[in-house]
Amino acid sequence: MYVTLGKKRRSHIFFLLVAIALAFVTGCGDSSSNGSTRGTVPLVIISDIHFTPFYDPGLFDDLVNSPVEQWASIFQTSSITEPLLWGNESNYPLLTRALDSALMEIGSSPVLLFPGDILAHKFPEKFFDLYGKEDEEALRSFVYKTVVFFASQVRERFGDLPVIFTLGNNDSYAGDYKIVPGGKFLADTAEEFYSTLLLGGADSEDFFKTYPAGGYYVADPPGSKALFVCLNSILFSRHRIENNADEGDDIALKQLDWLELTLAEAGSAGKKVWLITHIPPGVDIFGTVSTYMDKSGYISNADSFWKEEYHELFLEICKRYEHVIEVVFSAHTHMDEYKLLLENDSIAYKATITVPSVSPIFGNDPAFRVVTMDRENWELLDYRSVACHLGSASPEFSNYYVFSEAYITEMPLELSLTSLFPKLATDVLSQQNYRGFYYSGHNAANNIDDTNWPAYWCGIGKMVKDEYIECVNSYRSGGASTPIIFDNSY
Repeated sequence: MYVTLGKKRRSHIFFLLVAIALAFVTGCGDSSSNGSTRGTVPLVIISDIHFTPFYDPGLFDDLVNSPVEQWASIFQTSSITEPLLWGNESNYPLLTRALDSALMEIGSSPVLLFPGDILAHKFPEKFFDLYGKEDEEALRSFVYKTVVFFASQVRERFGDLPVIFTLGNNDSYAGDYKIVPGGKFLADTAEEFYSTLLLGGADSEDFFKTYPAGGYYVADPPGSKALFVCLNSILFSRHRIENNADEGDDIALKQLDWLELTLAEAGSAGKKVWLITHIPPGVDIFGTVSTYMDKSGYISNADSFWKEEYHELFLEICKRYEHVIEVVFSAHTHMDEYKLLLENDSIAYKATITVPSVSPIFGNDPAFRVVTMDRENWELLDYRSVACHLGSASPEFSNYYVFSEAYITEMPLELSLTSLFPKLATDVLSQQNYRGFYYSGHNAANNIDDTNWPAYWCGIGKMVKDEYIECVNSYRSGGASTPIIFDNSY
């Protein structure tokens, strides 16, 4: 059911009063998006690199036959020196520009977050096409060298900064959604990721127990004021191709049992938890609009990212431990968006911040986020989008927008995102900005229009499939608000 107008007004007043109270506690200066402001530090989150070593086929044989330590030198011989345009993956020029730009933003950040997808889409198919035959051992060697190359490029720039990572759906030997629990990819990458990315910032015994088995782990780097609980959401995905049906279901449920135990222990120890996951919970908005929406905007069904049983259990666990979970970070969609995980009295809350991608394969401009964080208590205050507009004469990463300025809020980020959801249904400027930012600046590719906007809006705050369908289909009949019509000229 939708919030009535009266409930909306009461919720806005509630959040305004909370924001005023927090302003007295934190001080106005700490809400700045500038990481150099006294009392705050930046937190860089970069994801969905989808690096393709195949962008210049003339380099392929040298890459296959050379140690990974020589790869950078090989890429630098290519005549392709600019990022590829929309519809392509990240080549070496885009990879290095993204990492170099992230380094410029890092400041005194305690960690770097990477929520997954190192490898390009259809990696095995592209490799076999250039290699000339299907050789699984050769493929595994090349995949391994690619992920090691990525990890070494990150470490080369970020020194002793821990990189908290999760696996993406393309990060495996077998291909998209084909991660094998207890398989060779997890076994081969465990030590590399533990030493090169995490820098040992996790309990060794626990990491080498859970990561090789299922790709999930807990990180607690020195000086951290949050416990990073890193999930392998590929095990929950409805797209996952089971390599072994019994094994697949068991390991997904084991991960959820592990999650609940980890949250319970964190709560008992008085620790706050940041959940990091590649695939977000909730509805696959683009898939739903593409498959189930008619010309009038009515949807006959909806696709969820996760299998229903895992999604339902995950939400139940998050509700029980909402006092422990501070925030959820995810990626995967490649778009600039967010979701609200939980709901109470028709008010959605508990932010899932979904990070845009570096790869422009789905028509978006490459982008990442810089969150402003309170230095003392690690409270998230604001964020900036840093984007590379591929249509410019010399595409480089630069500041795109600041959340608090775009949506006119001075609240801490969690409350700002919560209060923005109902605002987006009625406020013209806010909705216009959200729609305009969605593809990180490449608005020529933006598929959000007045007909399908309800599907995108409901996807923020409606995690349960049936409630989402009701939300979309009742939007124009008075269930949410009077429809807002745009001229699409933004």
